[in-house]
Amino acid sequence: MTLMMNKDWAILQGAFSLAEKLCLHSSLSSIQKADWSRVGHPILSAIGEICGQDVGAVPTTTEWIKNVVCVVWLKLLRRETGEDLDVAWKENPFFVFQNSLPEVNDVVLLEIMKSLAAGRTFASFLLHLPQSEMATEIQRLVRHMRSSPTTEDDVTLVLQVWRELWKGRAKEKVMGENDIQTCFAKQYARLSSSSSLSPQAAKRIKLGPSELPAPSSNPGVLHILFHALEYINDHVSTTAVCLQALSVSLDALYTTFLIDQAVVLPPKETVHFLSEVVSVAEMNNEKLSPELVEESYRDLCACHKPSHFQPSSLTFGEALKIITELAQFWQSNGLEFHDGIHPSYSAFRLKQSVKRVLAALQETDVSQTMTRIHEEETLKNILRSVLESVALPSIECTPEVHTKVAAVIITQRLDDYQSFAALFAGEKSWAACDEHWMDCLEKSQSAFQQCDTLMKLTSTLMSKLHSKSSDPSKCRKLMKITSDIFSALSLEDKNRALTAMLRLSSRGFFGCSVPSAVADGFQQELNMAFNCIIQGGGAASQGNMDTAVSLVARVAFQNPEAALRSCCHSAIFKKGSSAFIVEILQRLPGLRVQEEQIAEAQCVEEEMKERFSVKERKDILTGSSVLCRRLQEAIETKSLSTSEKDQFLKCVGLLLAPVMTVEGEDGKQSFLQPQEVVNTFVLPNLSPAASSASDLELSLQLLHIALSVDVPDGDTSPHWVLNCSPFPLLYVLAQLHNQSLRCWEQPPVSTLHMETKELLVSLLTTLGQVIGKEVAAAPSSWSRALFWLYNKMETLDWTVRFHLKPVWGEHFKNEVPSSLLTVCDLPEQEWSGLDLPQYGQGTGLLAWMECCSISDSLQSTMLLHLSVDRGRPDHVTMFSKGVLVALTQTLPSCSISQWTKLLGVLRELITSGRLHVPFSLEYVDYLPLLDLKGFSCELRMSVLLLRVLQLLCGSSCSHWLTAAGWEHVGRLYAHAVRAMMTSLRTKLPHISTSASVCLCCKCPTTKAFGDQSPSCTCLKSPNISTDSQKDKQEDRCLLKSNESQMEEVKTIPSQEVLFVLSQLFCHVQHVQVMIPGGRCEPLFLSSLEILSQCEAIMAAFPDSSSPLESDNTRHFFSTITDNLENEEMKAVLQQKIAQLVSSAA
Repeated sequence: MTLMMNKDWAILQGAFSLAEKLCLHSSLSSIQKADWSRVGHPILSAIGEICGQDVGAVPTTTEWIKNVVCVVWLKLLRRETGEDLDVAWKENPFFVFQNSLPEVNDVVLLEIMKSLAAGRTFASFLLHLPQSEMATEIQRLVRHMRSSPTTEDDVTLVLQVWRELWKGRAKEKVMGENDIQTCFAKQYARLSSSSSLSPQAAKRIKLGPSELPAPSSNPGVLHILFHALEYINDHVSTTAVCLQALSVSLDALYTTFLIDQAVVLPPKETVHFLSEVVSVAEMNNEKLSPELVEESYRDLCACHKPSHFQPSSLTFGEALKIITELAQFWQSNGLEFHDGIHPSYSAFRLKQSVKRVLAALQETDVSQTMTRIHEEETLKNILRSVLESVALPSIECTPEVHTKVAAVIITQRLDDYQSFAALFAGEKSWAACDEHWMDCLEKSQSAFQQCDTLMKLTSTLMSKLHSKSSDPSKCRKLMKITSDIFSALSLEDKNRALTAMLRLSSRGFFGCSVPSAVADGFQQELNMAFNCIIQGGGAASQGNMDTAVSLVARVAFQNPEAALRSCCHSAIFKKGSSAFIVEILQRLPGLRVQEEQIAEAQCVEEEMKERFSVKERKDILTGSSVLCRRLQEAIETKSLSTSEKDQFLKCVGLLLAPVMTVEGEDGKQSFLQPQEVVNTFVLPNLSPAASSASDLELSLQLLHIALSVDVPDGDTSPHWVLNCSPFPLLYVLAQLHNQSLRCWEQPPVSTLHMETKELLVSLLTTLGQVIGKEVAAAPSSWSRALFWLYNKMETLDWTVRFHLKPVWGEHFKNEVPSSLLTVCDLPEQEWSGLDLPQYGQGTGLLAWMECCSISDSLQSTMLLHLSVDRGRPDHVTMFSKGVLVALTQTLPSCSISQWTKLLGVLRELITSGRLHVPFSLEYVDYLPLLDLKGFSCELRMSVLLLRVLQLLCGSSCSHWLTAAGWEHVGRLYAHAVRAMMTSLRTKLPHISTSASVCLCCKCPTTKAFGDQSPSCTCLKSPNISTDSQKDKQEDRCLLKSNESQMEEVKTIPSQEVLFVLSQLFCHVQHVQVMIPGGRCEPLFLSSLEILSQCEAIMAAFPDSSSPLESDNTRHFFSTITDNLENEEMKAVLQQKIAQLVSSAA
């Protein structure tokens, strides 16, 4: 702390010098109390002039008065301790000011404070001292009061200091070490510690802990002050001082002896008490002011916590006796305990003090401290008489006064102001005082930034909004203030507030009808918030994300339903915004449905009838969140395009993914729960009779996403799917799968696409495994449902049951067509036959092949138990013909995964010798002198598939399929071709980059053919649809490169591979010509891929084909390709064939 020497200090220095001269034969260091009236006038006039007031008026510049008191007090202490000047000028920051003043004694210090009514200032310095030093200074003050002449002003100063000491330190601005009281305390301690070096040290009391005298010679603060009361009785002549003395002494008695712990008054009771004080003040023409409320509040707080002063040698009986004798003396001398027509604050305070003491005496046994019991009663009677004499009229306080008082406590940040803010926010009678109430909210928003307080304010706002007499402009202003308070909360508190708001109403402030001006204003804010988010482009910076979260949270607090509706609309219909919107929502978990909310809703269902609509109650009780309902609304109100469906599915998938939403939150949680997605989007729309295949597929995709959500490890609770009618769900899925088996029938039995069949199988398998575990854990609980489902399956295709094998467990045998048992030796204890009309004699291999396509485990069983005697040629021949027919029947209804399984079965049958496929030379001009033994499986597989397609495209079978069915068959055959090409690639070493430049990249499946590879850029591509090119999804990566060119090795079967590829190309062309329509894009793309692979091999291995052989190959391929009907495809293939030139040329 540094004081600057300025004009004011020069004026004060001159005043002290003048006062020193007025002392005549003495000095300010030896002046007597009686002389102050003669010499003190210059000093008081100077202080008045500096403070800008008339002489004799009380200065208002408190800080300057503190500086004066501090300097004069330390000047006095310096004289008493004999401080060394060499030390003082270095360590004393007040040295310059003290050195400019003459020496003074305690009369000067105390008379200045008495004249300036600076008892509070004096007490503020005392409260920074240890109690032993404080007691020393209190003794100085009391000695001065008792010295002649004693006036009522002396008594008033002592009482004022006592009350301030009793109240404790006032709430001060934090100044740290630079605070003037702190600096004073440091200097006081320094001077006290060095007092032993001074010859005048004997004049001072030793202040060190080890040097403190016995309690009898160094009485405590309370002992000094209570015994000072014994002296003042003859010096009090006014009721005001009398009331002050009795009230402060009774308060000190109560807090020292009658309570042992602090009592926290409820905020409402505190406000009522302070309102009574304000009402009393207003009766005496005193206006309500922050200072009045603050001091009254400090008084009230001090009355309800134990005193920080120890009673020392003072006893309760002694203190009470002093008070009662004083009161009795004043009463006997005719002093009244009430003044004027209206009650004063001193009288009101005394009444409260007496009531507290009497109440405590009734509850506390203090007779041990009394000499006689009847003496106790006597003292109580005296107090009762004092209470009776303080006659006060009843005080009524209006809500407006309560509002003003609470507003002062909040705005001035008095102790526990946040509790008063909560009361202020929730008291609807106070909110009726619009001007004062709204003004406090607006100016002290930070006081209301607690979640509970905000929700009380929200409740009050909603009451105002829904009132018929509401003022739209005030409601909008209040809504803005409330939203501003919400926006200032931490993210954690925002989420708590959002959860609380959802408990009140899913429509927030707009749960009931509100003025249109208010609704329009919110709609503008909502639109602006989401425009800002969307225009921000979903940038990934943390600042953008924080801003977006804050904007969404603000509008969601006002109306969760409307905010979530906008979130859903943006996530689905604004391209590329799904992930950004979901990330925003994941940081606002307060908007998701909570398990405790569902439980609470179920407990208070009757109460919900008043707050929510029938649909809302149903949604809450079933666990459907507001977000789920808004997503449902978004997809029902508008027909979704393919991209919008993809965005919707992506959005739901992200919302289902468990994430750490808030720092410090235990475990990961998902914003949407799988069961609410299934119950909201899947179950109501899942039906075999669904009119729209796209809606049905969307529901199935959502179910797949929900089932893909990982269940936490160690979770012992039942699986969530058990809350979604699991057995009916399985049955409906089984019905849909049953329909998909007949997708090519005419008229169409099902609107489902073949791709949906894959999804249905995956769903049945996954769901079956989940439910199977639950059934295995408690079979008796599920037996009834299990038999119900099994019986329902009797109406469906027999293959469907095998997808639910995990559900059946060991409860049922495997039921298959009886014809299957004629070709497969299956154990009777596990398998039983069914007499099915469509599976008559000779259909055993058809049923066997259908079993092979269901699952890998069932395929292994079928291969293991197949009854074919390889030693009998007639058996192998008949089996091979049966496989050809069965494969022809099975192929069209296979999905890609089923077809892949069947290709594996065929490969196993060929390599094991059970399936005989003779290789014909119908596409060979000259007998190749090559070793094709290592390629026999690929060649036979290609011929077998050719024979199957020939049979399928024949006159007896060509009417089986629709155009879409033939397109599907083409995709399956193209898939098999790619599988064979992949097998061939494994038989060649890697080809160098220079030799395979045309094949280094996989042909894109989503672009036009002309963009596929460098070797194809010169070709004019036919107009091929994107959907067809999507069929080439697997094994498109062609021959890779090594870092260096490999040397030619005779063992590399490059010629053999070229030969097999040429046969494969011819077979593909043959099939493409046979398929009705002639335009099968998957086969066309397979042909191009075969040609590209041939070109790469011929470039990498020059000896694989001579120029003559290359020319023959080109001619042969061109002749085959001429049979194509589609001219565009033919032209592209002819250009590609022309590029087949051996590098040896």
